[in-house]
Amino acid sequence: MTTNNAAFVDTSAFYALMDSSDKHHAEAAALWISLIEENFRLLTTNYVALETVALLQNRLGFDASSLWYRDILGVAEVVWTDEYLHRLAFELWLSLGKRRLSLVDCVSFVAMRQRQIAGVFCFDRHFADEGFEIMSI
Repeated sequence: MTTNNAAFVDTSAFYALMDSSDKHHAEAAALWISLIEENFRLLTTNYVALETVALLQNRLGFDASSLWYRDILGVAEVVWTDEYLHRLAFELWLSLGKRRLSLVDCVSFVAMRQRQIAGVFCFDRHFADEGFEIMSI
């Protein structure tokens, strides 16, 4: 695990945590509990929150997305994306030019770098491609 006691949480982890049929569900649940027990500072962005709510509502329904928003998201600190962060992320997205890399991921990368967070709770290889440490149990 990362050493600075902070971790960024991505949509892929939030989704795996909520969907018991997801192939990463057991790992996500175990890591979530571990991070909570070890008093990690958990951060995400409002863009990740928006993406997660939309994904959960589409795949699992309103009740699942509402439960996540009420009970899971509240554990994390939400970094609100301002114009500056959005512009930096958009420039990064343009410069990388990868088909499957989302603007949401680029906002996450910039927010993590600004806060010097190296560890990420995710199941998305783009974070490793950008030099972040994907956390595991």
